[in-house]
Amino acid sequence: MNAQPDIARAGSAQAEQDAIIEEFAFFGDWTERYQYLIDLGRKLPPLPDELKTEAHKVHGCQSQVWLVADGDARALTFRAISDSAIVSGLIALLLRVYSGRSAREILDTPPRFIEAIGLAQHLSPTRSNGLAAMLAKIREYALEAFQP
Repeated sequence: MNAQPDIARAGSAQAEQDAIIEEFAFFGDWTERYQYLIDLGRKLPPLPDELKTEAHKVHGCQSQVWLVADGDARALTFRAISDSAIVSGLIALLLRVYSGRSAREILDTPPRFIEAIGLAQHLSPTRSNGLAAMLAKIREYALEAFQP
């Protein structure tokens, strides 16, 4: 399993969101924030081609996005990739918050960082839809983890 290498799992999903909010506060404008998102996306590990299947594809994204979950209700690890630089950055943020967490913590953690850093106002409608689709897929995997 290729977990995100520079993501610490010691803190909670809430603590990770706080760290993201703090990081984005350092940037003066959205040009710098978009560049940071692109840089985060470039650090994602590659997803093997055999995992780029219809079952792992996130529908509702204008870009190609694949999201794979491993684990069980105690801990779900996510791997994902996109053909879009900005979407890859969004994926990196979602993985920081949700990967390595229990299904319960995933379901109990709304993505408040999206509003707090201003993403909701600065993403195009198609990217906003894609972000919502990625979040829905993460929640779907968490719900499935509870099934026997």
